Amino acid sequence: MGAGAAWAARPARIVSLGGALTEVVYLLGAQGQLVGTDTTSLFPDAALKTAKVGYMRQLSAEGLLSLKPDAVVGTTEAGPPVVLDQVRSAGVRVELVQADHTWDEVRRKVATVGRVAGREREAQALQADLDAQWAAVQKQVAATTRRPRAIFILSHGGSPMVAGTGTAADALIRFAGATNAITQFAGYRPLTAEAMASAAPDVLLNSTQGIEALGGEAAFWQRPELALTPAYRRKALVAMEASHLLGFGPRLPAAVRELHTRTQAITA
Repeated sequence: MGAGAAWAARPARIVSLGGALTEVVYLLGAQGQLVGTDTTSLFPDAALKTAKVGYMRQLSAEGLLSLKPDAVVGTTEAGPPVVLDQVRSAGVRVELVQADHTWDEVRRKVATVGRVAGREREAQALQADLDAQWAAVQKQVAATTRRPRAIFILSHGGSPMVAGTGTAADALIRFAGATNAITQFAGYRPLTAEAMASAAPDVLLNSTQGIEALGGEAAFWQRPELALTPAYRRKALVAMEASHLLGFGPRLPAAVRELHTRTQAITA
């Protein structure tokens, strides 16, 4: 039996780095091959019981290799790169999906997990279903003409920051038919009163985890810089679970639909 045949004959032991990739593993019925996940893998509930290898951006080779994986799947956001190089050097297959906050990123995740898990046929069926969902939500968003100004606030820990261009939050805002009120910089920067006043958002977005970290919704609205915004006057806040909102996985169509519906309703 050749090496290729041997690979195909045995189930790959897979470590998944990233909640979206872990969700795909379960949707393809490949969870029996899953031997470990990172700490962003929170859905479905069964993923919480898997062995954890740490946060996907702060991995250790020892932690990964201790699970004896045949393959590690992640995105280009996983790292540090030197750790993944060590894992490759140990003979482990490492597959990284380009993260660019597009629908194609989701498609690449489905195809990659399908290939690594030996479930290409299931992956094709899942992708057809997801493409249909995506087309439907795009049609729904396109039918709405109002484009409320939104700001995403990241507040999981440390000082709150706002999302500029080139972020997952920026892409979500646009997909949901809103306008990112922060366009003067890329990435995340600290939240300032001047920036909030000049951006004049109609609605503020956050994760449920971020609101909890700030002490709840009442404490969130007590932040003085928020009083300078149109969103403050109507207490226009939309909070969603972080991995659902920003995971760019198979739940993206549902996340966009919910974000679109809620931002439109709260700013009407």
